[in-house]
Amino acid sequence: MSQRKEPYVIAEIGCNHKGDLEIAKELIRVAKIFCNVDAVKFQKRNNKELLTEEQYNAPHPNPVNSYGDSYGAHREFLEFNIEQNKELMAYCNEIGITYSTSVWDLTSAKEMASLNPEFLKIPSACNNNFEMLEWLAKNYKGDIHVSTGMTYLNEIESIIELFEKFDRTKDLIVYNCVSGYPVPFEDVSLLEILNLKERYAHRVKEIGFSGHHLGIAIDVAAFTLGATVIERHYTLDRTWKGTDHSASLEPSGLRKLVRDLKATSKALTYKEREILDIEKVQREKLKYRKDN
Repeated sequence: MSQRKEPYVIAEIGCNHKGDLEIAKELIRVAKIFCNVDAVKFQKRNNKELLTEEQYNAPHPNPVNSYGDSYGAHREFLEFNIEQNKELMAYCNEIGITYSTSVWDLTSAKEMASLNPEFLKIPSACNNNFEMLEWLAKNYKGDIHVSTGMTYLNEIESIIELFEKFDRTKDLIVYNCVSGYPVPFEDVSLLEILNLKERYAHRVKEIGFSGHHLGIAIDVAAFTLGATVIERHYTLDRTWKGTDHSASLEPSGLRKLVRDLKATSKALTYKEREILDIEKVQREKLKYRKDN
């Protein structure tokens, strides 16, 4: 399968909009104009389908981050309906950035597929929802991105085989991912990108990297190892209330990441000739000659 030569950067807004449509649009606008990313991504859940009644009515495990009296109420507060997502997609189209969302359940997958975005994402938490995966493989025509956090190797193989069954691996991007918020550097396991490349680069469209670590150096290394799609959580303020903000990049960090990835992409070449033009003048001036 063909691989893109330049990095494709996705700003994962997720639920960092705090349930506010105007904050969501500001996040989109800053991601496009200031950070120069390729795409923004939200999250879509049908909470009554995704959670058991007990989970829905239980208190948030970390009340300081909760936007409701129960975990279900918290999740509903942060949820945009399909019309709001349609408005966000229209805004993305207006300013020239790709809109996408993760889908966490079958109902959400059907709703978001109806908008025909360029791609949809399957989070690590529900990459074993084969009913949803099969529906997407049969009915959704865009690219499908799948994260592999907290997933055994045989489970990853089952995901690949399902998309092969429906001749959809040409549209499949598989991400190296470790599910933690944030992930310490020693657990990022970047070399797993090489394992994914060895096993699947010839079977899928691309290999990606979804990071929950601190800083931006790791993402540059991930791209160097062969992950051509880079996804990072993104917020306007890491001190805001919510689970994901602390493991997110603020605009200045995301802008620097895009800058460094583009620079690295330009540098990842072989020499066109033994002595480059830029070296010739220096060779004449600096190279040791016996007659000096």
